[in-house]
Amino acid sequence: MKNIVILISGRGSNMQAIVNADIPNAKIAAVIANVPNAAGLAWAKEKGIATAVLNHKEFKNRAEFDMNLAMLIDGYKPDLVVLAGFMRILSPQFCQHYQGRLMNIHPSLLPSFKGLHTHEEAIKSGCKLAGCTVHFVTPELDSGAIISQAAVPVLNDDTADTLAARVLQCEHKIYPQAVADFVSGSLKLVDHHAVNVSRSDKNAFLLGQG
Repeated sequence: MKNIVILISGRGSNMQAIVNADIPNAKIAAVIANVPNAAGLAWAKEKGIATAVLNHKEFKNRAEFDMNLAMLIDGYKPDLVVLAGFMRILSPQFCQHYQGRLMNIHPSLLPSFKGLHTHEEAIKSGCKLAGCTVHFVTPELDSGAIISQAAVPVLNDDTADTLAARVLQCEHKIYPQAVADFVSGSLKLVDHHAVNVSRSDKNAFLLGQG
């Protein structure tokens, strides 16, 4: 059984998708938020999952918050830490502490459009495809080994909101699968690349329909 700790800042829709996937041999050990009133906390509590809050505003700097966050997480003895809408840039020390067992999903087809406002940037750039990427977290923002990706077409009348809604549907499919692959042991880091040894392809690529 693998222990999973999920970090959220809001409603945690990807957290909910992972919990609802009921992944074999996976235990959601805790859901931790940096925002006291994060809506996802109430949802997790209703599911009987342990929850905790560590308000980043109560710490004088990022390093101090990250140190205390790591201490809180480690109390649950995690095999994997999952960022699910956790709106904090994590320090290099935190990322290195969980190297190879810290996972995130980003709403673009990395390496394109790192950071914020990804859907606006995709539309403005005239992209025909947009999507999301599950990746391991490293100190460099949105630059860790790519685990899986999913894409949707960018429609002529798309706004950032309509595009985001379609991409989110893909997120809810590939993120639980990535966690399941980690838990099963089929997901490996080889020469800084994520390889799924249970499939012939190294990065699952799904095409969502508009």
